Amino acid sequence: MRFGGARVLEVLGGRRAAVAVLTTITGFYYLFVAFTNCTDTATNRRGVAAVLSMRSTIHDPGTDWRALTSGSVALIVYVLVVIWELSIALVLLAAAAAWVRELTGRPRRIRVSSDTASRLSSLGWVMAVLLFAGAFLTVGGEWFRMWANKEVNATSAAMQNFLIAGVGLILVHLPDRAPAAPARE
Repeated sequence: MRFGGARVLEVLGGRRAAVAVLTTITGFYYLFVAFTNCTDTATNRRGVAAVLSMRSTIHDPGTDWRALTSGSVALIVYVLVVIWELSIALVLLAAAAAWVRELTGRPRRIRVSSDTASRLSSLGWVMAVLLFAGAFLTVGGEWFRMWANKEVNATSAAMQNFLIAGVGLILVHLPDRAPAAPARE
């Protein structure tokens, strides 16, 4: 692939480059999130325990039975969330590497099919949707009433992560534009 004139704009100004950039940024974001969760475990474990125990939320006998007060359960949930976040990061960073290979036309030692980067990006963002819309907003937010928790309310952060993943999924699944037909004179 030659990088000259219009070809540079075609590559760097196209949908695939935008998806590659978003994939890379979100991959590093989740890597940083997982790293922070591993280095600040006390704060984050307390947050998970607070959500699961429902100790700082609206109390009602109709919903208080849902509370999980076991420290062991909170630890298991916390570890699973960190592992899932790290998995998202690894998948998205692998996708970023595949995007670089695809956009530069240099597969190097590893053969990359034309849609490997797209599929990896999609997988990473689906994993993020499952975590943030599924686990945080649905289970944590509604089942454990995190939205009403005075101590820990991560619903806005979960929504932010869900929306970024949703935008990524939309972009990655948009079809490529057909090349413009040459102008007739």
